[in-house]
Amino acid sequence: MQASDTDEEEHAVEVDAELAGGRLDAVLAKALPAFSRNRIKDLILAGAAAINGQTAMEPKAKVKLGDNLLLTAPPPEDADPEPEDIQLDILYEDDELIVINKPVGMVVHPAPGSVSGTLVNALLFHCKGSLPGINGVRRPGIVHRLDKDTSGVMVAAKTETAMAHLAAQFADHGRTGPLHRAYTAFAWGRTQQGSGSVDAPLGRDQNNRLKQAVRQDGRAAITHYAVEARYGDEGWDITQIRCELETGRTHQIRVHMLHIGHPLVADPIYATGFATKSRKLPDNLRSIVDGLGRQALHAAELGFEHPTTGDEMFFHAPLPGDLAELAAALQAWDRAYAR
Repeated sequence: MQASDTDEEEHAVEVDAELAGGRLDAVLAKALPAFSRNRIKDLILAGAAAINGQTAMEPKAKVKLGDNLLLTAPPPEDADPEPEDIQLDILYEDDELIVINKPVGMVVHPAPGSVSGTLVNALLFHCKGSLPGINGVRRPGIVHRLDKDTSGVMVAAKTETAMAHLAAQFADHGRTGPLHRAYTAFAWGRTQQGSGSVDAPLGRDQNNRLKQAVRQDGRAAITHYAVEARYGDEGWDITQIRCELETGRTHQIRVHMLHIGHPLVADPIYATGFATKSRKLPDNLRSIVDGLGRQALHAAELGFEHPTTGDEMFFHAPLPGDLAELAAALQAWDRAYAR
């Protein structure tokens, strides 16, 4: 690999017997795992590839044994979002990825109305100088998201290799690989069963674009849940639940728990019909619940296969302060008053 005067990087590949007869884009993608297949295709179409010194602009071009391939990649562009010095709770970091415990109130990616203060802004600052580029842009690779007001464990890629590998794991939802996601939730009511699954397709609510809803024409969505603790007295019940995702749809846990009659405590979108429940709580619990201002949901566990080492990794984030206070108050009530 050589760097030119314009900081372009040249990647040379000699076609061996294993690569011979393959398509140019496929061969380069296999030989240069730091680049995604789509990125290589774009570079070829832009005239950045050569076979034996001759520019090759056809991704489907076949290569022969002994051919000398050259891919010239321009330096990564800076990402549009501005880096911002925002403190992060980092659980793990290496050259390929970073795992963080996202706080309540942080949006993951810049969007209209949230162009700064996001996780991407924070990662751009924290990882400056260590982002080789994803699809030609110096940016972190966001492979999954948490709602603004859902706290907990997230992983972001720092390279194209990590981005592709992690994205594939999340697309598989752990069906054939080690991906694991578990959440702690506090829901209104007392579930009839100690555990169960909610298999109900989700799509945008036809009456409110900010909401998701169970729809027969929606995308498949499956949530598995298990009761961790039940609390309650005459007039109120709160259940602490562990939820594991088999799919990862927007607001999935929040909508699925509403669907079975147990919306999350303090959920400002899906539990509006349960607002009067808090009035029946003991004074100290009512004060905590009314002060949450967000759904009582936390991404507690995340497991995945490391994209380059193949090691199975597991991370746990303890309950943040507001939910830890709720859990402690519920446990104290249980010790004092439960019969």
